[in-house]
Amino acid sequence: MNKTQNSKNHLLPFPVIVTATSGDVDAINTVLKHYEGYICALSKRVYRDNGVSCFCVDEELRRTLETKLISAILKFNAA
Repeated sequence: MNKTQNSKNHLLPFPVIVTATSGDVDAINTVLKHYEGYICALSKRVYRDNGVSCFCVDEELRRTLETKLISAILKFNAA
């Protein structure tokens, strides 16, 4: 599968997943980067200030989700 096909499918390459499950920091960062947009979307909260609403990323929630993803990666059995 070439890079163009991978971009269209929005899938992580299997070797990256296997490497990440073994604890490789670069591979884990690749997985985190892949899910960064989704995590940020899940972390958005509405804040109101003087009747004005705005969406902001809750950094604590974002870090919590990233930590849970890392834990799941390390527990995952890709074999």
